[in-house]
Amino acid sequence: MGHDTTQPSLLSRVRDPANQAAWREFDAKYRELIIRYCRARSIQAADAEDVRQIAMTNLAKSLRAFEYRPERGRFRGYLGQVVRSAISRHFSRPERRSVALDSGVLATVAGGSDGEVDELWEQEWMRHHYRLAMQHVRTTFEARSIDIFDRLLTGDPVKTVAVDYDLTEQAVHKIKQRIRNRLKELIAGQIEEEDEDNGEVTAE
Repeated sequence: MGHDTTQPSLLSRVRDPANQAAWREFDAKYRELIIRYCRARSIQAADAEDVRQIAMTNLAKSLRAFEYRPERGRFRGYLGQVVRSAISRHFSRPERRSVALDSGVLATVAGGSDGEVDELWEQEWMRHHYRLAMQHVRTTFEARSIDIFDRLLTGDPVKTVAVDYDLTEQAVHKIKQRIRNRLKELIAGQIEEEDEDNGEVTAE
């Protein structure tokens, strides 16, 4: 899905709580990132879904008073803060006190700013943007080129792939480089778009 620069950014559109279409788009865009981050923190699937819902509820409240202050940092940092806050809130709810909790999970979310958690969030955020870019690439490149790229990603030697597709090794390298360049371009564009309407907000 291409970005129409004449339209308001997604982040500005979700500030309007009545814009359900924008919220559905926002949720669809970041759902997997939040779930994967939670799962990487050894949080069970059902709890990860609860965390996602809490995070989205908090975002719905806080983004209404969103102020554009790019000097305050990138949106990904704010989103990570909201998600860590949602994890803490989920595991501290009264109804969960009788449930055996993983102390290791609680240790990683306490305070919400230790290096390990931030590093993990950065990794998941970059993987998130890679997945988004790869989805676009798969719809715009010919299937044969995608198949070749996938083979290379799985570790197949260039020589083997070249033989299988009746190509020169140089041609295989060119296909790989063309897709990699496009991925880099798409990821840079996605990150720029994400931060276009960036600003300072306070997590609930």
